[in-house]
Amino acid sequence: MNRRTFLTGTTALAVPAVLGRTPPPRLRIGQIGLAHPHAAGKLKAIQSLKDTFELVGVVEPNAALRRRTADVKFISLKELMNTRGLHAVAIETRVRDLVATALPVVQAGKHIHLDKPAGPELAPFRKLLATAETNKLCVQMGYMLRYNPAFEFMFRAVREGWFGEIMELDAMMGKQANAALRKELAEFSGGGFFELACHILDAAITVLGKPDRVLGINLRTGAAQGDTFADNQLAVLDYPKATATLRCNHNDPFGFPRRRFHLAGTRGGMEIQQLEGGRFTLNLDQARGPYKKGTQTVQLKGGRSYVAEFADLARVIRGEKKLAWSYQHDLTVHETLLKVCDML
Repeated sequence: MNRRTFLTGTTALAVPAVLGRTPPPRLRIGQIGLAHPHAAGKLKAIQSLKDTFELVGVVEPNAALRRRTADVKFISLKELMNTRGLHAVAIETRVRDLVATALPVVQAGKHIHLDKPAGPELAPFRKLLATAETNKLCVQMGYMLRYNPAFEFMFRAVREGWFGEIMELDAMMGKQANAALRKELAEFSGGGFFELACHILDAAITVLGKPDRVLGINLRTGAAQGDTFADNQLAVLDYPKATATLRCNHNDPFGFPRRRFHLAGTRGGMEIQQLEGGRFTLNLDQARGPYKKGTQTVQLKGGRSYVAEFADLARVIRGEKKLAWSYQHDLTVHETLLKVCDML
């Protein structure tokens, strides 16, 4: 196996049409909401894939949010859902409205990209996934590390047994939150982990699957000043032969550069730090393709890619592939997240 073979398919950008072959027709897509922190980036990604998607319009009732967004056709929800040939909708509302907004879209037979996390309760998300599965529709969750080249490398290396049996996993995703952000995130009792560390939880469950036991420690260090925000949190996931620890700290002025994801197995492992830089340390007990036995640093191009997300969604909609994450995986992630955050 050479490096090119190993990385094939891991940077999921649109594949050009074969010369002489008519490209497939564009897929019609809309977006509901501009209130989610990732909404602007998702909209920009859709707009950049002009040969893949036809953006029919954006639904956003908030005039202030509409004024922040240029070069977009704003339409009503009724107009969007009555659009002939509509294939998919990106759901980018406030977190508390995501699942309730998505359900009628799925009930109407449309594929969705659903941003994270999937709301403060489990039952509505369970119903959404069950409806999508019955209707054979894609629910693509907006966990941004899924299409990061370093994480794609790691997921494939784990699948192919490069690291042997995984024994331990340790990750951290934090930042320093100002007073306004603390107040905003305190809407949910799960605090910072609920809103941010769901990304590394999704990656951990991609590697290890559903844990046997879940422990969440949720400290609220601003309580003396009347601040109820859960800002220093730890999740421990227990497996038959592995443990995973995931931290989320919103008091850390070096939270961004300290973000990391480290796993170790019986035959090797790797550490990604910073999370979105494409750089990682690779440990191997024997040579694998172009990678030598021992410890080495690898630098891949690219980091977060919303474009890769939507390019992959297009392939799924066209039936060219299956989404790599199952309905059950997404349900497990959300159930585990709510348990960690004492919301279930």
